[in-house]
Amino acid sequence: MNKKVKWGIIIFIGAGLIGWGIYSQLPKENKELAAADKVMSGNRNTKKALNVNAKIIKPQLLKDEIKISGSLLPDEEVDLSFETSGKIIEINFEEGSQVKKGQLLAKVNDRPLQAQLQRLVAQLKLAEDRVFRQNALLERDAVSKEAYEQVKTELATLNADIDLIEANIAQTELRAPFDGVIGLRQVSVGTYASPSTIVAKLTKVSPLKVEFSVPERYANDVKIGAGVDFGLEGKLETFHAKVYARESRMDQNTHTLTLRALYPNANGTVMPGRYADIRLSKNEIHDALAVPSEAIVPEMGKDKIFLYRSGKAQPVEIQTGIRTEAETQVLQGLQVGDTIIISGTLQLRTGLPVTLDYIN
Repeated sequence: MNKKVKWGIIIFIGAGLIGWGIYSQLPKENKELAAADKVMSGNRNTKKALNVNAKIIKPQLLKDEIKISGSLLPDEEVDLSFETSGKIIEINFEEGSQVKKGQLLAKVNDRPLQAQLQRLVAQLKLAEDRVFRQNALLERDAVSKEAYEQVKTELATLNADIDLIEANIAQTELRAPFDGVIGLRQVSVGTYASPSTIVAKLTKVSPLKVEFSVPERYANDVKIGAGVDFGLEGKLETFHAKVYARESRMDQNTHTLTLRALYPNANGTVMPGRYADIRLSKNEIHDALAVPSEAIVPEMGKDKIFLYRSGKAQPVEIQTGIRTEAETQVLQGLQVGDTIIISGTLQLRTGLPVTLDYIN
């Protein structure tokens, strides 16, 4: 009897559970349950707002620039050396100082040459007097013309010998070929110098040449007279130069064209030999409408951006122009005052609610 009671209770409970399951699947009339279903359904249909950054479109100056590396070269530079051999007896410059064209910088021993010059100069007066006397005799037919021509030739030869000695003496003097800054000297007084001995380096630092190369696709964009802006490491200042020369042909290995610009360097504060970060302006557009490049979403061969309108994202197709490293010009599709969304572009959809974290 007890076993029958137990089994009866178990069967009753099981039947109750099965009945409750069937009932829960039937349409409900209870108002509270219907209200709960409505709340759950409303939550499933609610779209969560996306926090984004935005920018208000304003006209701006947009520069189409080429950024390349270059180097600063001196306007003139030469390794100074003597034209003749000899022992250095004078050094007349201070290392790192400014020198003028024609200034005597150093000298080798010229005493033998000076002695030869004195001997020839001493003979010069006698040779001139001989020519004078022979000319007077020739006018009175007291001497032959051949005798007169002989003494005249001797005088000319003597003058030529003097010119030669003076030229050899000039070769013992090392003079500055142009204005510039002289570097560190490599010799001392008493050094035996030859034409291969470098005394010092002379550099003309004003103006400076800015040398750089552009890829062949830009070769026709850079004209003589074009402006070049460049910066130097450790300096906040922007320097300005102007293109004055182009190479006659493309480099066959790198397919680049080498150009040179001139920077005045009036105070000589910029040293040659430095690298330069060059910004070469191809085009400048005033009052351009531009957007950050990351705001553009390419889709099916077209470009679009998302505008912020009435709290929601609205896609707009655009046509683009020139591109810089950070921005892209918009030719069609935008108007001044539009607010564009510049973050979260991969999550944006038409009509998606958005909130603005930051407006630039």
